[in-house]
Amino acid sequence: MPVQVSPLAERDIPGAVAAIQEAFADDPYNNWVFSKTEFNPKRNAVSLGIRCRWGMRNGIFHVAKEEGSDEVLGVACWLRPQRTDQPPRWSDWLEDWRLWLNQVGMNLWYGRGGLNVKRYWIWKAAQANVQSAVWDDPRGYYFLNIMVVIPKAQGQGIGRLMMEAVTEKADAENMKCYLESSRDVPNIRIYESFGFKFAKQLDCDDDGTAIKLFAMVREPTASHKMD
Repeated sequence: MPVQVSPLAERDIPGAVAAIQEAFADDPYNNWVFSKTEFNPKRNAVSLGIRCRWGMRNGIFHVAKEEGSDEVLGVACWLRPQRTDQPPRWSDWLEDWRLWLNQVGMNLWYGRGGLNVKRYWIWKAAQANVQSAVWDDPRGYYFLNIMVVIPKAQGQGIGRLMMEAVTEKADAENMKCYLESSRDVPNIRIYESFGFKFAKQLDCDDDGTAIKLFAMVREPTASHKMD
């Protein structure tokens, strides 16, 4: 059956969360920022569900499924471009507060679930430094935040379908795209096939326990630009 890419719906969230958890189970960033002995999969699923709903309202959140099936084979979440030369909109500010309040409630109920808060903020500082050095377009970037395909569906072109659903839009608008990968091999080669180029390395170091992430930027392709 053909695979279709469509916006994430409420009924898709459990499958999307399961796909994300499976893909990131042994991710270098997750292993660094979470304690494996204290990690709470249920709390993590609730957190991902909160972010899925936020992404449905504020980002571009896609799932890939075979026609006629409810099984989620792939998930992609993009953050929309945010202009750097204009103040945030009230709607964005309210959505940020809504997300924060939901997370506070989750933490009160489940605790931190093994999250190392110090390392989280080390990563956020490294991310801010790299983005300030790399981002040179005041119109902002399409930011690929999540891209996963479940193992049994890999190698079928599903990642390309989800990628091109937004890169073609970015090309038409003459906009750049951005991502951060927690693995250099094989991820950099894969993303290069979609037009991304390595831009800068994120060094996250907690007193000698460190990880590296890899920032990549994609320039718009002229052949897809609107006249």
